[in-house]
Amino acid sequence: MTEDNVRALATALVVGALVLTSTVALASPLVDARPAHEIPVIERTDADLGSPTADGWSSVPASDVALSSAPSSVPNAADTSVERVHVQAVRSDGEFYVRLQWADPSRNVSADGTRPFVDAVAVQFPANTSSRPPIAMGGRDNRVNVWYWSGGVGPQELLAGGAGTTTPFTSTTIDANATYESGTWTVVYSRSVDAEGENRTDLDSADTLDVAFAVWNGGNGERAGRKAVSEWHYFPTGSGTQGPPYQTLLWTVAGVAIVGVVAVTAFGVLRTRSGGGGG
Repeated sequence: MTEDNVRALATALVVGALVLTSTVALASPLVDARPAHEIPVIERTDADLGSPTADGWSSVPASDVALSSAPSSVPNAADTSVERVHVQAVRSDGEFYVRLQWADPSRNVSADGTRPFVDAVAVQFPANTSSRPPIAMGGRDNRVNVWYWSGGVGPQELLAGGAGTTTPFTSTTIDANATYESGTWTVVYSRSVDAEGENRTDLDSADTLDVAFAVWNGGNGERAGRKAVSEWHYFPTGSGTQGPPYQTLLWTVAGVAIVGVVAVTAFGVLRTRSGGGGG
């Protein structure tokens, strides 16, 4: 190989390295991204996550879910104060855990003359996971299963088929534990994945599980339809690798592109050099 050819090959390798650097810089934020409404669910073994302050929660990814006032005809329905809730989810040894955190300047856990309403939070799932119900507490033919916790009564499991139709299950399958510290509520719900019952959400029936959230700040007079709510989001609950399905494809395409650019550049430079030497 001539000295010119060596230089040409070195030039091609430098170009390839620059392409590789640019591809990694552009691809990295894409492969870390998730669809806007996806909330990751991770698998754990022998994890003790029933407590809101359990150490295991520190390594579970959290999603920041935006909230806004629910459409409602109740007085002052638009006057809500909680703008977001942090959500984490884990499956461990047959249990499904959902952890919620939100800022609240006052702890309201009992109704009295000065603060007649209590703090509360709810997680809403379709009762039938084959279709997505109306966001506002479901519909008559497409009901929702609600996990509810309040500072006044603790956890409840509810069924609803539209606004004003909420009824409790005869027996609950959910548990909830709550803590309030430094102006922040943390509530952990848990339920067996295999829990059965009519109109009870099957947590293992689909690759994605629709979910929505609601928060009430009792200190702000929030109750019933006066609440902060989210849009529908979803948990990826299917088997296999979770995360964007395009991640592997993206890196494969990037790799092929890099090899192609290096090869074409090397060939072109060598051909130019060879042509120049023969003229």
